[in-house]
Amino acid sequence: MSSRTPQTVAVLLGGPSAEREVSLSSGKECATALRVAGFDVVEIDAGVDLVEQLKSAKPDVAFNALHGRWCEDGVVQGVLEWLRIPYTHSGVLASATSMDKQKTKDVYRTHGLPFVKSVLATKAQIEAGHVMTPPYVVKPFDEGSSVGIYLVMEGDTPPTLADGLPDLMMVETYAPGRELTTAVMGDRALTVTDIVVDGWYDYEAKYGDGGSKHILPADIPKEIFDACIDYAVRAHDALGCRGLSRSDYRWDESRGLDGLILLETNTQPGMTPTSLAPEQAAHVGISFPELMTWMVEDASCDR
Repeated sequence: MSSRTPQTVAVLLGGPSAEREVSLSSGKECATALRVAGFDVVEIDAGVDLVEQLKSAKPDVAFNALHGRWCEDGVVQGVLEWLRIPYTHSGVLASATSMDKQKTKDVYRTHGLPFVKSVLATKAQIEAGHVMTPPYVVKPFDEGSSVGIYLVMEGDTPPTLADGLPDLMMVETYAPGRELTTAVMGDRALTVTDIVVDGWYDYEAKYGDGGSKHILPADIPKEIFDACIDYAVRAHDALGCRGLSRSDYRWDESRGLDGLILLETNTQPGMTPTSLAPEQAAHVGISFPELMTWMVEDASCDR
């Protein structure tokens, strides 16, 4: 992108994925903050006419506030590359790889990062019998926001999966412990948040009022804190991410450092002011409009 500060920013929001409502919320907040920061903003609900809308708006930069399949898996990124419009967050390959949880684990493995065992199985196989010994988790391997997750504990029968879920699902060893997360901004890890929930950190816990409590910086041993910081930067770099990313962990306190595992790296973190990544930015002194400005100035269409 050019060295001048771009004046017109197209905020891409909504879209057709299962996470449409999350994206609408994120996008509206981002658009408001960008206007506060002095940008001219056009909001685009990304549908089948996205190319026509972008050509009409002629933005200097696209702020990608989309979530879910089609939206953060490299597809929209490819459209923006084709149109030569600089865009925020990661490029095509990093977006596609990070959205695929099984491919993400292949990258973790190559770079010596900790993860738990998982396999891909059809819905028929999952419903017919235990694909692995409980406890385990069944989830789509290419969705976010805890969409379509089933927790199968010892003594449970195999789950009956909802009709709308894809035929191929991930079955993953259940990792007990605390929910931790670390955002990376460029080459800098911000801090560690301890996410406190009553039960499973599902869609309602993430987005419902009072569904979870965020403690930052996390009150955890320095060894674990430093490892979260280290793993987040290494995962960001290994996957080829740019801009803002967020890596999520489970930590089993009884096992010390061996109990810390990476769950996934999110290339399109939620972007309301109280979402995890903006919350961490605020903690280190970066306001929401300042974060938005940095992301726009960091935008690219070079990979």
